[in-house]
Amino acid sequence: MILVIDIGNTTIEFGIYNESELIGVFRLGSKRDISSDEVGLFASQFFDYRHIAMSAISDVVISSVVPQLNYSVTNAIKKYFGLDPYVIGENLFCEIPNLYENPKEVGIDRLVDAYAAVRKYGAPIIVVDFGTATTCDAVSSKGEYLGGIIYPGIKISMDALYEKASKLPKIEILKPSAVIGKNTVASMQSGAYLGYLGAIEKMVYCIKKELGPETKVVATGGFSRLFENERGLFNYIDQRLPLEGIRMVYENRPKKV
Repeated sequence: MILVIDIGNTTIEFGIYNESELIGVFRLGSKRDISSDEVGLFASQFFDYRHIAMSAISDVVISSVVPQLNYSVTNAIKKYFGLDPYVIGENLFCEIPNLYENPKEVGIDRLVDAYAAVRKYGAPIIVVDFGTATTCDAVSSKGEYLGGIIYPGIKISMDALYEKASKLPKIEILKPSAVIGKNTVASMQSGAYLGYLGAIEKMVYCIKKELGPETKVVATGGFSRLFENERGLFNYIDQRLPLEGIRMVYENRPKKV
């Protein structure tokens, strides 16, 4: 079994794989001051809860967009699992052609998502990842990562509205039952949903104009399910795409002779 870890700006997501089968997922908040013991003890509790021996893990693979957390998570793996983890971008590489002007600027999460999307669904493809930021990434028919769009995430957008407008409440983000809100909360929910839907539709439309009408679209991230009933917007919704990508990068690594 392997343990894959996706370190994001909001959460650290852990996935336990038995070969290609995902048998357990757990999450921890991405506190910048988190200690290796907090990470290790949290993982230990989940393994105990699922009755899985930590010694059953043969390798650990990490993808991170938060460099400040790498030290704590890596040390936790060494201390609690007795393993030296693979870190994508450091001692393990995502083998996808990267055509960004400065390839080092691309977040490893965007490359891993693109890598997984091509292998699962084919190319050309657009990957829409609803994370802390929402990204729309384009992969050519040759499987090349071309670049994409970075847009403020729906949650941080609404949190900013709450923080900057004194009379507006913090709301749950969901699909409204009606377009015209009859109270402040309903009005904000309608604005969040429809405004974001319109933005995503326009971004996908414009990327498809450059890649071609045959381009498929896969959505991932926590808020992807919010838009699953919008016909024609996404071909696939795959909330496990980041974890799958980390596993695939590991499985397809060059083997030592």
